[in-house]
Amino acid sequence: MSLTANELQTYLSALITGELKLSTMIWGPPGIGKSAVVAQVARERGLDFVDVRLSQLAPTDLRGLPVPEADGQGGGVSKWYPPEFLPRGGHGILFLDEVNMAPPTMQGMAQQLILDRRVGSYVLPDGWFVWAAGNRKEDRASVFDMPAPLANRFLHLTVRPDFDSWRSYALGRGLHEHIIAFLTFRPELLHRLDPQQPAWPSPRAWEMASALHRAGLDVAPAIGEAAGAEFSAFVRLYEQLPDLGIVLEGRGSGLKLPDEPSVRYAAVVGLAARAATADAAYHAFIWLADSAGPEWLQLYVATLVSKFQAIGQLGDLAALVARDERLAALVEGTLAMSEGM
Repeated sequence: MSLTANELQTYLSALITGELKLSTMIWGPPGIGKSAVVAQVARERGLDFVDVRLSQLAPTDLRGLPVPEADGQGGGVSKWYPPEFLPRGGHGILFLDEVNMAPPTMQGMAQQLILDRRVGSYVLPDGWFVWAAGNRKEDRASVFDMPAPLANRFLHLTVRPDFDSWRSYALGRGLHEHIIAFLTFRPELLHRLDPQQPAWPSPRAWEMASALHRAGLDVAPAIGEAAGAEFSAFVRLYEQLPDLGIVLEGRGSGLKLPDEPSVRYAAVVGLAARAATADAAYHAFIWLADSAGPEWLQLYVATLVSKFQAIGQLGDLAALVARDERLAALVEGTLAMSEGM
């Protein structure tokens, strides 16, 4: 079953709502955000989250160490003391990442925890879900085959790159507007695996690139030289932008939206990213309505809706809908499209 990141989040939340403690395996290319989605689901549902990277563990790290104890009859027995990172109570998600990068001996140890909810003398508390993730062979990752008995006990979900899902995440996380605008213009660069290079574009890499760019550093070490060069050229176009702050204040009547498409992407996404209130968002909408065609208005509203949803400002969204029939139609159409996906 192939899902976008947003669809995966919805599916996992439904498992929690239904109390379906079915072992679930999430497949996808590296850097696409599998662990980030699971962590976000845990936060939104108020659950504890334990992230275990199986490829970095030895079997004894998961099963625990044998400790001798007296049996009361003059002899002794060995008891397995489980590791401290395994939960002892409460409710949460135990996330076993990089499952198929672990060697077969480690996968065999994990199998008992995944299928039987226990390993050695340790028993997973009832309030916990067990989910796992791994990369596919076609992603050129160094993976081992998953044993058929283990694979057959999982639900299998595959997450695929999707720009709309990533944009919502990026706006909610406050990634730099230059990054969001560039990928709106070049969405095919959201994820482009290049196994011949150490750095290449992926959702995870773009988040690192945002931090580098905000610090005034070159982003190529995160996303690779080719994508980095394109991004740098795009950023230079920002020098051609009108003063977006004036537009958001409602004083942009004398300003003109540039004709160059890449600059228009930068301006439209920049306005949506910077609009902090319903008033500012409305001023930008009116300016764009006078300066650009319907496709640019649609892009602005789609980005704005994603932002307000991601940061929980639904009140501002409702205020916008009440202001202008044209804006209301675009907002309602965008919401309908997102619900229908």
